[in-house]
Amino acid sequence: MLRRLITSVLSQDPAIEVVGAARDGLEAIEMVDALLPDAVTLDVEMPRLDGLGALAVIHPRHPRLPIIMFSTLTERGAASTLEALSNGASDYVTKPSNTGSMAESMTEVREQLVPRIKALAGVRRVGAARPVVRRQPVPRHAPCRLLVIASSTGGPDALAQVLGALPGDFPVPVLVAQHMPPVFTTMFAARLDRVSALSVREAVDGDLVVAGQVLVAPGDRHLRISRVAGMVRARLDDGPKENFCRPAADPLFRSAAETFGDGVGALVLTGMGHDGLAGCREIAEHQGRILVQDEASSVVWGMPGAVANAGLADEVVPLGEIAQRLTSLMAGMLRR
Repeated sequence: MLRRLITSVLSQDPAIEVVGAARDGLEAIEMVDALLPDAVTLDVEMPRLDGLGALAVIHPRHPRLPIIMFSTLTERGAASTLEALSNGASDYVTKPSNTGSMAESMTEVREQLVPRIKALAGVRRVGAARPVVRRQPVPRHAPCRLLVIASSTGGPDALAQVLGALPGDFPVPVLVAQHMPPVFTTMFAARLDRVSALSVREAVDGDLVVAGQVLVAPGDRHLRISRVAGMVRARLDDGPKENFCRPAADPLFRSAAETFGDGVGALVLTGMGHDGLAGCREIAEHQGRILVQDEASSVVWGMPGAVANAGLADEVVPLGEIAQRLTSLMAGMLRR
């Protein structure tokens, strides 16, 4: 059923050619080797060999091949998807649920899957990294007092690398907006907590924003902050989606700029689209500091590229160097 649905949706797009449809994981491995496609979708649940098993064979053989997992909005589905992302999958799409018709299911799959395939398959055709305009140096004297992070496609692995390399005495609170649905964010925060020296958990409305702690925006809720009676607290809401996302980075970044002014440090990691761009404009206007992941180490250089190409980034940094740069940044002035 899902295989036919995906084939039908993709075949309707003139920019996409479906070269094969496998019935199970073993057949998928054979077809990838024979057809060498530009992108692959794998259902987490398949007969004979499931999606995780197929991924374990396909990814080492074709390390640059974008692989998108299909999963259910359940704890089991979330756990399998997060494992797949840590083992080389590029992104994931949730299976249609609570839809009243085949047309609604097709629309839901189309809106999630087609942009991902085009973005991820397009990455394979990109040559040398494009030059970017760096932000003009601005005199700064205030230390950073908060770090906000935005991420999407490729973000789970990037966040694990960055947070896993930050020291346990990292001196400022960290707030994260990762595009991810409910259930997934709860398990994702727990997974990050296991690899980080900092305390990582899903944000709850009213949480105090304090150093030594990382708060992850819950799925389907925007995360913002506000200062009340001298205390900074997390605020969650189900306001309109921004950039087609909830949680989105822009509401978080705006509230950070309003609350901390030039004491904000922002990091934009790999991801599709341009979420975080508008928020970075406000942070820049308040003289905050902005880092973005470089193109070469990004799965998709959409979000960080939008910020860099707008001339808002203080630094464009490879993923493996970000934690070190953040530690220097939070210690005071951004070194140039």
